[in-house]
Amino acid sequence: MIRAVIRFVVSALVLMVVGWVVPGMSVDGFTGALIAAVVIAALGWGAEKLLGEKATPQARGIAGFVSAAVVIYLAQYIVPGSIQASVIGALLASFVIGLVDAIIPTELR
Repeated sequence: MIRAVIRFVVSALVLMVVGWVVPGMSVDGFTGALIAAVVIAALGWGAEKLLGEKATPQARGIAGFVSAAVVIYLAQYIVPGSIQASVIGALLASFVIGLVDAIIPTELR
């Protein structure tokens, strides 16, 4: 349970940094980032179940990259006000999050 909480807190912090760094992407504070992290995790889980494990960012393929961008883009409609992303912003955020995940794999967070 504590590992899940830590993963969501770290994911929220990454989203906040990405919101500051990536043009076309913004996150409304830590609470908004935490809510967005939960929604993005749920959408990512759903995409993985629907499309298979090859569609996850951990697969490191183009399908994983695009599906992560779509998940980030769709999250803004599920939690309006918490996260805003243009198409380019979602693509750039997906790239930056993929880089962070390559350095700090999800299993270690």
